Amino acid sequence: MNVNKFVDKAYEKMSFKELAKAPVDALSGVSENDAKLLKEAFNVKTVADLAALKYVKWAEAICTLAAGEE
Repeated sequence: MNVNKFVDKAYEKMSFKELAKAPVDALSGVSENDAKLLKEAFNVKTVADLAALKYVKWAEAICTLAAGEE
């Protein structure tokens, strides 16, 4: 997997452990303002915080289950 497609250039050389601790705006397409709003709304500060957010997990589960419906 080429992680460089998912993170800003400044974060391309980081390990996955380092990326998990990186601010959420390290993700490609997430602006500093987006990160500020995520912090205000959900106390999300890092990539790991975003991944652990219950709403993200719920949305992933719903989409996974929806894909298996007939």
